[in-house]
Amino acid sequence: MSAVLRTMNTRHHSSRRNKVEVVLHIVWSTHERMPLVTEELERPLYRCMQSEAAQLGCTVLALGGMPDHVHMVVAIPTTVSIAKLMKQVKGVSSKLASDLTAQRSFFSWDDNYAVFSMSQPHCQRAIAYVQRQKEHHAQNNTWSHWEETDQESPQSKTQSRSDFPAAGL
Repeated sequence: MSAVLRTMNTRHHSSRRNKVEVVLHIVWSTHERMPLVTEELERPLYRCMQSEAAQLGCTVLALGGMPDHVHMVVAIPTTVSIAKLMKQVKGVSSKLASDLTAQRSFFSWDDNYAVFSMSQPHCQRAIAYVQRQKEHHAQNNTWSHWEETDQESPQSKTQSRSDFPAAGL
């Protein structure tokens, strides 16, 4: 696995270097989970996403999804924020999709996304899951936690504030 993961090094004043491996599993969906990532768009969109991530110094380890969402496992340098990566990847790929469909159809990503940090032992599992997205969905064998792209805020739930452990603090 070490050969797959790219180690990002930051120079100190001495000859020693910090060893930093930040690997993330990121999931985002199309607007209102509409099936907008067609077979025609999938390959060019994924190439675009991988290229944009690489321009930021990130290494895409896996990229896959369904017509209504995308999963990406990526090694990210400490100099790039998750927000910057997602703004770039989603923004440029959305523009590409609009250009490729020649404005024939609507295309937009949802504003939200989910990010899961990965320890090295879990990376292979996440990569395999992402690479077999279509198979997992066809067999109804998805990991629901890794399929969600947003989280309800406590205020939007029907529970009262007193139902939360931190209430009253």
